[in-house]
Amino acid sequence: MKTISLVGKSREITKKSALKAMRKEGSIPCVLYGQGVENIHFSLGDRDLMKILNTPNSYIVNLEIEGKAHKAVYHSAQFHPLSDEPIHVDFLSVSEDKPVVIDVPIVITGNSEGVRQGGKLMVSTRKVRVSAMLDKLPDSISVDISNLMIGKSIYAEDINVEGVQILTPPGKILCTVKMTRAAIGAAAAAAAAAAS
Repeated sequence: MKTISLVGKSREITKKSALKAMRKEGSIPCVLYGQGVENIHFSLGDRDLMKILNTPNSYIVNLEIEGKAHKAVYHSAQFHPLSDEPIHVDFLSVSEDKPVVIDVPIVITGNSEGVRQGGKLMVSTRKVRVSAMLDKLPDSISVDISNLMIGKSIYAEDINVEGVQILTPPGKILCTVKMTRAAIGAAAAAAAAAAS
């Protein structure tokens, strides 16, 4: 899995007004937590945070806070309801000897037979939740749609990656090929022509 390094500044747990002032200066309040780790409150520059917030990729984050190194993954963020700017970000501490649960992006590969026959590819989800050891985490999971016909779907249970456990519910549809109105009309016209 890709890694990214960020340098944070330790901060005190303060009032809302102090956090607002911090955001105006271009720093976003963050917290690092996890099993066996005491919560660490820190701040990151908003430009640094955009590297992990504005991308479909998932990263192992090498955080340096006041000279101490921490491995983490982005867990969640709160955004301002009007400006859509991040107002708080949570990181989950990870270690080499315990499995990590993270959302990994799906990459669609191949040309669907159903699409070539006039169907339309509908992608239902862009990420799947997985559990794996840190060294086994994939950057992305490829889903081959070459044999996908009209009316057929690919489910989370169809994914198989060595060393990775898929936690997304097995019945979750990842993508499907649906018949378009044009294809329905062409099929009806072909059936009418064959009947006459």
